Amino acid sequence: MSEYINNTEMRQNAIKEILKQLHEGKSVDAVKSQFENAFQGVSASEISAAEAALIADGLPVDEVQRLCDVHAAVFKGSIEEIHQPSDPKLIPGHPLNILFLENRKIEEIMYESIRPFMDSNQIKDKKNELLEGLKLLTGVSNHYKKKENLFFPYMEKYGITAPPKVMWGVDDEIREQIKGATKLASDDKTEITGLIEFIDEMMTKVSEMIFKEENIMIPMLLEHLKEEDWNTISEGMPEIGYIIDEVPAWKGYSIMDRTMQENEVTSEIQKEGIIKIPSGEFRLEELTAMLNALPMDITFVDKNDEVRYFSEGKERAFPRTRSIIGRNVSNCHPPASVHIVEKIVYDFKQGKKDHEDFWIKMGEKYILIRYFAVRSEAGEYLGVLEVTQDIKPIQEITGEKRLMSE
Repeated sequence: MSEYINNTEMRQNAIKEILKQLHEGKSVDAVKSQFENAFQGVSASEISAAEAALIADGLPVDEVQRLCDVHAAVFKGSIEEIHQPSDPKLIPGHPLNILFLENRKIEEIMYESIRPFMDSNQIKDKKNELLEGLKLLTGVSNHYKKKENLFFPYMEKYGITAPPKVMWGVDDEIREQIKGATKLASDDKTEITGLIEFIDEMMTKVSEMIFKEENIMIPMLLEHLKEEDWNTISEGMPEIGYIIDEVPAWKGYSIMDRTMQENEVTSEIQKEGIIKIPSGEFRLEELTAMLNALPMDITFVDKNDEVRYFSEGKERAFPRTRSIIGRNVSNCHPPASVHIVEKIVYDFKQGKKDHEDFWIKMGEKYILIRYFAVRSEAGEYLGVLEVTQDIKPIQEITGEKRLMSE
């Protein structure tokens, strides 16, 4: 046991030293050998455990994020353990098959719809084509949303907490780089050489993320996830959408136990009959349909900061999948904004506030996001209710309407 503790401490100290050198301006290549020596023969999961321990001790996630490129550089040189059997990627429609197909699509966009139009001698004449390619690449955000809302919850469920936080931070960096590249390419005053270098750097980061997904994240998923987990992930994918034109159909794994459990739950509800609350009563079907009919999204997080419910209406402001049930609310938000959510929850628990509102523009929509503290009649904190709604149609209302629409 002492040897394990010493090894763990050694690896954490090695990470700290490498981060210090990166801060001082050393390149990934310069620290690669140190990382490789310290972690030779160590699995990706063990490295992630060392990083998780540092984060738990207070090291900021964005600091650990700096190691992401070092990971990739090392594993590209010694990939034997990372390449575990990954047959699910060959099953048409399996979540990992979708991930691989989308990565190939991302590569196709970069090397067929962007790279050919980056020649400094003709880039001005090919600006429209370049902008169209960059527009296509924004679809990578949907690909990342599936990771963040479907894969990450299960990684966290099985104790893999650091990699999702780090990867989500890099995802957001890439999103911003794509926006930045589009803005630069749209500006006639942009210096051509600088534009090409910016786009090239952005595409390198996208390619590195593909490598990390397929050679670091996927082995972890294959090691821990169960068949029923893959079924739930697959069911949630249509909610977020795809970046490939043709999505292979997949029936999922046949899980008899799962069907039996669902039947048992239904049976128990039927035995109990009506759901009674102080001001009325509902049948389960009525209550579910009523909540989904509301022109807004509702999410409830309990007093332990775990997601317990969300409505499933037709028009959604943000993607929600059933994989998030039981997920800590802090893990449901990007690292860059999670501190805001944590502050809201803290203030609610302390009784400093009872609600907080935000409003943001999302394309054609104007989203109002409201947080309400949920308390018992005795004032005990029970959780947080999040309500989101597109209020643009409401803002456009003028005059009066006293007659029914035909």
